[in-house]
Amino acid sequence: MTIDLHGTARLSRSLITLVSVATVAVLAAACSTPPGDERVPARSATVTRPAAPEGTLPDPLRTALQGALDRTVTEYGVPGAAVGVWVPGEGTWIATVGTADIEGEVAVTTDMTWPLRSITKSYTVTLILQLVDEGTIGLDDTIDQYVDGVTDGGRITLRELAGMSSGNADYTDDRFVEVFSEDPARIFTLDELNSFVLGAPAEFAPGEKKVYTNANTNLLGAVVEQATGQQFADVLDERILRALGLDGSKYVLDVAQWADPHPRGYAAGEGGLEEQPDNLSIFGPAGSMISNLDDGRVWGEVLAAGTLLQPDTQAERQQGAPLDVGPPYDIYALGIGETAGWWGHNGEGLGFTAAIFHNPDSGATVVVYMNESDVAPKAHPADQMFRRVAEILAPGR
Repeated sequence: MTIDLHGTARLSRSLITLVSVATVAVLAAACSTPPGDERVPARSATVTRPAAPEGTLPDPLRTALQGALDRTVTEYGVPGAAVGVWVPGEGTWIATVGTADIEGEVAVTTDMTWPLRSITKSYTVTLILQLVDEGTIGLDDTIDQYVDGVTDGGRITLRELAGMSSGNADYTDDRFVEVFSEDPARIFTLDELNSFVLGAPAEFAPGEKKVYTNANTNLLGAVVEQATGQQFADVLDERILRALGLDGSKYVLDVAQWADPHPRGYAAGEGGLEEQPDNLSIFGPAGSMISNLDDGRVWGEVLAAGTLLQPDTQAERQQGAPLDVGPPYDIYALGIGETAGWWGHNGEGLGFTAAIFHNPDSGATVVVYMNESDVAPKAHPADQMFRRVAEILAPGR
């Protein structure tokens, strides 16, 4: 469904759907008690933030990367972009291009924070897997143990939610679009987002298909809250953001907490690019985070290496299959995707696309942020840029 938001921006179902190593001590085991009971907080040792490679990449490589960036923004009409490429033993390449705010004539800078959109899902599932490592919850627990009213809740497992195979309906239906359109600035709580799926007819039987939705991850966000007795943002901050020194990353519901100057998101309209609603809360644990380039580098490395998880849990996390419906990955596993040997996540929605991927073989990491979504014909500009970088960095180049 496509509707007009006060004549200036458009919202579609696909827009809302989003298409967003250092030594790390393993979190000590917490007491395992039924959901809702008081928990013993997990204890973590000091975590060291992974350092970036020293120096700059060789000139021929930088020229090739800049050419790929210029070609991508031109091909898709992207207003602005920020890209980082880090290759151990070879160096770093950081580049920005274009404008972050067309009306304000604000150029993209390297220190800006960008919406991660669905990359947020990789953080949320990591929190779930940490709780699994501690014995607090189990991947084969059913969602009805934590959230009441989910259709097939006694059959849908946390594993199926994390792997996008639950069959649960998404929340981005006509009811949500109507509520959002009435007040595009409304700040939605996690409970409110999840309320749109409670009792909704299932799309398919649990485990039958792999269909990517935000609702799957937002239900997992509720599990995090139930299992810890804390707000999702506080758990994320304590267990991941502060632990890794991700000072430029934040879970944001109120756009007033997103420091200016920050990028504005755009999508193609009948008269050209149209600015999209500046509302982060409509995504919840499925997509409400912001971050910067270097924090993206750190997260890409940590996510792919599994350094916040037990090795067996990380290996289990990477078991997946192609999506039947969803973003471009070779396979999608538990809150992480794989493309041509690179592990990470991408995100899209309401004017932004993003991609963060790490190659375990080479140690290279790629972070791409762009402020245009819903490109027609269908494309994901940040993911396209990542793929072009991956080709440039391919062995034997």
